[in-house]
Amino acid sequence: MIQWFYLFLRKGTIVMLMSELIIKKRDGGVLTTEEIRFIVDGYTRGEIPDYQVSAFLMAVFFRGMDRRETLDLTMAMMHSGDTLDLSGITGVKADKHSTGGVGDKTSLVLVPMVASLGVKMAKMSGRGLGHTGGTLDKLESFPGFNTGITHEQFMEQVEKVGMVIAGQTADLDPADKKLYALRDVTGTVNSIPLIVSSIMSKKLAAGADVIVLDVKTGKGSFMKTQEDAHELATEMVEIGKMAGKKTVAVVTDMDQPLGCAVGNALEVKEAIATLRGEFAGDLLELCLTLGGCILTASGMADSDEQAREMLMETIHSGAALKKLAEFVEAQGGDPASVYDPTMLPMAPVQVEVPAEQAGYVSELDALGIGMVSLKLGGGRATKESDVDLSVGVVVHKKVGDPVAAGESLATIHAATEQAAAAAVAGYRECVKVTAQAPAPVRFVKEIVR
Repeated sequence: MIQWFYLFLRKGTIVMLMSELIIKKRDGGVLTTEEIRFIVDGYTRGEIPDYQVSAFLMAVFFRGMDRRETLDLTMAMMHSGDTLDLSGITGVKADKHSTGGVGDKTSLVLVPMVASLGVKMAKMSGRGLGHTGGTLDKLESFPGFNTGITHEQFMEQVEKVGMVIAGQTADLDPADKKLYALRDVTGTVNSIPLIVSSIMSKKLAAGADVIVLDVKTGKGSFMKTQEDAHELATEMVEIGKMAGKKTVAVVTDMDQPLGCAVGNALEVKEAIATLRGEFAGDLLELCLTLGGCILTASGMADSDEQAREMLMETIHSGAALKKLAEFVEAQGGDPASVYDPTMLPMAPVQVEVPAEQAGYVSELDALGIGMVSLKLGGGRATKESDVDLSVGVVVHKKVGDPVAAGESLATIHAATEQAAAAAVAGYRECVKVTAQAPAPVRFVKEIVR
């Protein structure tokens, strides 16, 4: 049947094939491996039009896919372009992915820690869009840093330095670029099979042996409930295992920002301070958890406890901070800025947000704070928007912290006094202070192995 469809495709009657497959999925049918590959290949080559693929995506959104279909979609997307062959790189190769959140500078801390222990970290990252920040934007806070390195430079740096973070090449998983752009404008982003195939096709194409996933849940994430986050984490781990990769997912809280800094250069400064051993909050806890999963999955540690000790030693010894400086220098940045963060961009206006009453912080809206940073210029409303690397918010009081009347809840970093005043008002709407302390929140919800 598929060969017959291909014959008609060559004669130009694409509609007949796609209409049949759309109807099949619309009515709850299960697509074959060949049918899924046909759709992905045809759309990537431009032989199947947007409007038909839009209808197909909506059918998947409502009808879902079983695990075999999801794996087939993932593998078809992965093979739609080039893949990285890291087999020539010595040692264990690992990759980490986050589903996105506010204040998420995890890669800037985790990757140097793990790389300093000998695990090769070959990571491709993206730019921020909307309330979520992008690792590439943050890295460009380092003077001269280059995210657009060549394939040859990428491979050489993984071997020599032990870590690389760069932008995704145009030829890597082109199907995902086209499909995600279409999902973004057709209301089909929040579909578990489509999210899984989008994330895992890129991770598998990047060639790592070990894949660790940070799945956010809460107000500042795409997965608003823990149940949805659990389902996403489980599906990605199973797809990774079926593809022959050691895959672990960690479900973590995103009701409030991760760490204290929200904004590009501000987050870089917090990452550097964490590698110096100056912070011991949720950011460090996340990096120890994710790093522990990498070390145990790769066979470098026998237990999570041993892995945490190894990772903490990279901070105490200064090895992780040194690895960050080596990485920055390898990609054209000034390594001196790692040891002297005053060299990083700094906003000209800094204003405090004083508490209007005493009590305890009971809520801290991550999404709202992300939007405050966005409106200051720290994020992108569209892909074409310029980003001010210096602006953002530094949170001083997180959920559960006591606060006195007049005490600073946060510092706003802005380009103008007018922007700062608007951000102060916006930040107040994100914070709730109550007389009673809230119940403790478990930051790491679960680990799916």
